[in-house]
Amino acid sequence: MTSSMLRRQLKNLVQNYSEAEVKVREATSNDPWGPSSSQMADISDLTYNVVACNEIMTMLWKRLKDDKNWRHIHKVKKNHM
Repeated sequence: MTSSMLRRQLKNLVQNYSEAEVKVREATSNDPWGPSSSQMADISDLTYNVVACNEIMTMLWKRLKDDKNWRHIHKVKKNHM
């Protein structure tokens, strides 16, 4: 496990992110590779739940407004729009 993955897991725990938010954070992480098809399918399935869908859209919007990490923006636009 890399230090960035460990840091991300710790932040997920401390910030008390929901399952949906964690999945979006993993899919739009700053890692050089894109999200897997299973990650995308999991997020897609969660959108049928009204609460989870709202959390997903809120996290995607937050990622789109991130001006520090360009990969977050790139991955949201490439994979979700």
